[in-house]
Amino acid sequence: MPDTPKSRLALRSLLQLIEEIDARVLGPEWGIDLGSVPEGIHSIMHLLQGGLYTYYEDDAEHPRFRRIVSPTRKFTGDNADAIYYDTAIDPTRAYRVRGETAGAVYVSLTIESGAQEGRFGSRTSGVINDTAFDISPDGRFEVFFGGPPQPRNWIALPPDAARITTRHYFEEQRAAAANPDKLIRLDVEVLGGAVAPPPAPDDESVAAGIDRVVNFVRTRTLGMGPPGNREQPAFVSVTPNQFPPPVKPGDFALAAADAAYSMAPFVLGPDDALVMTGRWPQCRCANVSLWNRHMQTFDFAHRQVSLNRRQTQSDADGRFRMVIAHRDPGVPNWLDTEGRAFGIVFWRFMLPEGDIETPTATVIPFAEIARADPAAR
Repeated sequence: MPDTPKSRLALRSLLQLIEEIDARVLGPEWGIDLGSVPEGIHSIMHLLQGGLYTYYEDDAEHPRFRRIVSPTRKFTGDNADAIYYDTAIDPTRAYRVRGETAGAVYVSLTIESGAQEGRFGSRTSGVINDTAFDISPDGRFEVFFGGPPQPRNWIALPPDAARITTRHYFEEQRAAAANPDKLIRLDVEVLGGAVAPPPAPDDESVAAGIDRVVNFVRTRTLGMGPPGNREQPAFVSVTPNQFPPPVKPGDFALAAADAAYSMAPFVLGPDDALVMTGRWPQCRCANVSLWNRHMQTFDFAHRQVSLNRRQTQSDADGRFRMVIAHRDPGVPNWLDTEGRAFGIVFWRFMLPEGDIETPTATVIPFAEIARADPAAR
């Protein structure tokens, strides 16, 4: 009897993974009740799309930047005001990345380690932002990864480097991630001589691609463990409606090491609203986003579910008052829950200077919002 092709075994492994996710991640073990199953399946569909799009044909010998998330492909904490790309790399190689700022107010390139073969990265092992590389008057730049050290426009590759991730952050009235005209040109080139074209797909390469998709989905679902069993970083609160002081994440995987974060769940009754107050700090850019429990942003293409500094109405001192509510309260800075009683609020502050005031949050009756608004007095 002929041996079963490796690609077929890999395909079966992917199907078995989906079955296990259905039995465990979409059930009581992960705290998912019957009414939450559709949202959970929706998140798995996005993860499958992400794995297939970004990892199935990954090739560090022939790297190519692919957009990580979009309005219809969301996972691991996407952002309405940012556009992200990444590519596989080989730490024994050297690379040149050419790109453009495209009007972004903050641009960085980070090295993700431990993310080989589709796995969730173990740490961010290097970052270079637009303060450390030269930008031409038309917004073009080039940065070298690995190879001989250079005084600027260069970053070393650690032995466990697996991917380069790019971040372009915007502060515009329209969510940049939902703007089809917001195009970013990026190119990555392997240095050190010509590289032979990749061979045609065969049993080995197809199996390897499916295995990467399996690793991508597994490490972002079953590999994370059930909620409540995970060690949380300092910027994460498990207390609803109460934010921890914003802090930088260090080498936390997939985080921007030069940003500060603060995150907390929100819980609201049908006639409640959450009033958040604070002050934008001195920083390159900042925003607040609403996510579901699967770290997907709410629908920023059609609703106001995030606010950056330009979108926020603040006083002369930079203080703001935001309202998270199920329906339009008729006051500035409304964040739309889409009718959800539960979600996550995530604050980002890029390149902050000095202390960052911790935002505060208070649950009040929806009917009291206008009366509680200082601008209405």
